Amino acid sequence: MKRVVITGMALKSPLGCDINTACSNLDKYKNCVEYWNVLDEFENLNTRLAAPVNDFKIPEHFTRKITRTMGKVALFAVACSEEALIDSGLINDEIITNGQTGVSYGSSSGSLTSIIDFYTMQVEKKVRCVNSGSYVKMMPQTTTVNISLYFKLKGRLVPASTACTSGSMGIGYAYEAIKNGYQTVMIAGGAEELHPSHIAIFDTLYATSLKNNTPNLTPRPFDKERDGLVLGEGAGTLILEEYEHAKKRNAKIYAEIIGFGTSTDGCHITNPNQDTMKNALELAIKDAKISPDDIGYVNAHGTATIQGDIAESNATENIFKRKVPTSSLKSYTGHTLGACGAIEAVLSIMMMNNNRYYPTINLENVDEDCGKLDYIKNEAREIKTDIIMSNNFAFGGINTSLIFKKI
Repeated sequence: MKRVVITGMALKSPLGCDINTACSNLDKYKNCVEYWNVLDEFENLNTRLAAPVNDFKIPEHFTRKITRTMGKVALFAVACSEEALIDSGLINDEIITNGQTGVSYGSSSGSLTSIIDFYTMQVEKKVRCVNSGSYVKMMPQTTTVNISLYFKLKGRLVPASTACTSGSMGIGYAYEAIKNGYQTVMIAGGAEELHPSHIAIFDTLYATSLKNNTPNLTPRPFDKERDGLVLGEGAGTLILEEYEHAKKRNAKIYAEIIGFGTSTDGCHITNPNQDTMKNALELAIKDAKISPDDIGYVNAHGTATIQGDIAESNATENIFKRKVPTSSLKSYTGHTLGACGAIEAVLSIMMMNNNRYYPTINLENVDEDCGKLDYIKNEAREIKTDIIMSNNFAFGGINTSLIFKKI
């Protein structure tokens, strides 16, 4: 089996559109949630909260010909991936186009704005808005396909459209492709764009936060006063590379991926199951060939929903049998759906390399029904550990766990 390392990273997030800005904003211990006026026009929608990416700019060299098949989610993904490849030093390397590089990337859906083109056709009975790019913008594999086309990839294309685990699943599948010798390099991650319909889905499930007048106080993962999630948007890209190839070219290495586990609940489309969540964590630890005692920090999915927080934290406690240091970055960014696994992986790796782990903000009193963990609160904590875990869970009962190691 091949070793897999990370040699490039980039993100677009509510915290900022580059890693340094995002980390600097984490240091402020303030969330990115705001009253989103866009939601005011929708009747029967209860929440007005969202965490948009406010400083994203389409790169000037993205011509109309390039962007005609890209909705916002694909623009996030491609721009982020370009920056990650530049960071890795591989942007102009022949390995990108000779078949040794693939892409494993995801989002919960394609660009929902483009669905209006098809809706207009159905209502007006006229083919007025639909064009050659409409479906490509909307299709669930729009991020992977547009990345593949933009960089002229010839290797594997793995669309990871698995709701809130899309980003982490994209990383996990990329890791397996290199580990098993199928590819030398993989562009991996996930993206999502904010859309009112996404928010409405969670609102109808009574899962959204209603603290419309105090956006700075929500979401509150694991807190007994939490009242639901807030949706965000963005993208995260990691460049995965076979270790010997990276070593030979003296590449900068952020971390090694040593474990990946995924499982499904097989019981309910939206209600989480802590036993099968636990299975994903166990599989990742088994894959990494380590003990839970070797892991010094867990980046939690932590959406601030009652059922999700309780199930996840108890599954984590059952694995570690100790109060492992844990925090949720969604308290800053909101829930970025298909992007969260990738954004959180990038930030978790930065925390590991800096020995500085950020707290779950707005966490004051841990819900007594949550698992007994060492919840990092109030301020960042210095933790010296060589191994961390990042977990994500999704609608459909899809569970993922990734384990990263300093190298």
